[in-house]
Amino acid sequence: MGIVAGLDSSPDFTRIVVCDSDTGAVLRQGYAPHPLESPEGGGRPADVDPQAWLLSLGEAAGGGLLEGVQAIGVSAQANSVVPLDAQGNTVRPALVGGDKRAQVAAADLIDALGGREAWAQAVGSVPQAAQPVTKLRWLARNEPEAAARVAVLLQAHDWLVWQLLGRPVRRTTDRGGASGTGYWSAATGAYRPDLVELALGHQVMLPEVIGPAEAAGTTPEGLLISAGTGETQAAAFGLGIGLGDAVVSLGASGSVMAVHHEALVDQYGMITSLADATGMHLPVVTTQNAVRALRGTAELLGAADLESLSELAMKSTPGAHGLVLLPYLEGERTPNLPHTAGTLAGLRRESMKPEHLARAAFEGMLCGLADALDVLRGRGVEVRRVFLLGAAAELPAVQAAAPALFGTQVVVPQPADYAAIGSARQAAWALGVSRGTLDPRTPPVWQGAVAQVLEPGEELAVGQAVRQQYVSVREQTHPGAL
Repeated sequence: MGIVAGLDSSPDFTRIVVCDSDTGAVLRQGYAPHPLESPEGGGRPADVDPQAWLLSLGEAAGGGLLEGVQAIGVSAQANSVVPLDAQGNTVRPALVGGDKRAQVAAADLIDALGGREAWAQAVGSVPQAAQPVTKLRWLARNEPEAAARVAVLLQAHDWLVWQLLGRPVRRTTDRGGASGTGYWSAATGAYRPDLVELALGHQVMLPEVIGPAEAAGTTPEGLLISAGTGETQAAAFGLGIGLGDAVVSLGASGSVMAVHHEALVDQYGMITSLADATGMHLPVVTTQNAVRALRGTAELLGAADLESLSELAMKSTPGAHGLVLLPYLEGERTPNLPHTAGTLAGLRRESMKPEHLARAAFEGMLCGLADALDVLRGRGVEVRRVFLLGAAAELPAVQAAAPALFGTQVVVPQPADYAAIGSARQAAWALGVSRGTLDPRTPPVWQGAVAQVLEPGEELAVGQAVRQQYVSVREQTHPGAL
């Protein structure tokens, strides 16, 4: 069929991969950081001029990178709001990322609709500070003049697709991106404009939600642009996960998501019911603490880095001589214990050694993620294998413990630009459908991610005993939390 490109605009940079549309083989790559000003005190800005994304895109695509490309797919950071006026100009910089300013707004919205269960029933998620619907409430409360001028709402990938197409009258998004907004329901496949009005104070234009294999349009030069999607959905599509697969992401916080055939409504709000990039569903459970528990332990023990902590943990044995760490250092979302602290249990004279605490940190982090996996399993989600992502997935202590604690095969893919690859795969799908060579219900089959496969094997019984030890401490410390 030819060649296609996938573009991923993350919070910090743009990556572009150019792929063979039949096999998915990566032919060329481009990269450029976003030209963003850091806020005082460092960190990431919560407000970003979207033009920075376009400048980065142009730089990443330099040197003829896109020569011969027939279709482009776009993914971008989730939880971004690009507010436009009636003329299509930005009312103010885009609101992006985990915006702590909006925490009060999230609580306001939860109360305004009648509680967490009401939100879960309405759109499959409970407002969090980062979500677009919450950012709209913050905008209405803190910048009422700007809020009053908002006529159109887009997310980052919607805005980039619209720009690539030359800013047409029609504005589009996809199910995956829409499902993270807090005002579109994956269960019904429909917007809830009343929730936009509840947050912002008035109605606005929302982009048309198009199907996974549909094209958003064609550029004047004849380049097909696919629907685009959120970064999470694109990475799942790039990995090639399907029914029976879960993805565990190890960042400072952790997330567990799995492909499922239907949207899940969770009255407790622990499950966020996202749609994926294929027409299926992608329920997500988030933990507040993952690698941050390892970093905290490394600092406590004077370990130079996570590699050193892993080396130390490998000197201990499964169960860490009875030490159990509940790693709720920043409070916790799963279980819902926002104001709690971590707990170290099982201290005995023989367990008070650095290697046992190091082991307990790794086991505590993984058991916390296993709790999140069990939330999904408890709702009928099948988990036959777990893809483990993030730099910490490479650590020997993680790889030694994860299969037995999760109770399933663990796949550790080689690091790659999976979101950009997923975007390219979406472009190949839309291109094939437009030419009549692919079915709109069946995405192109690309070569899977190169990965290391780990089996629980003989360690399974030991791992499950360690897990039970963790669950006992959690139940004693926080009865009925899960």
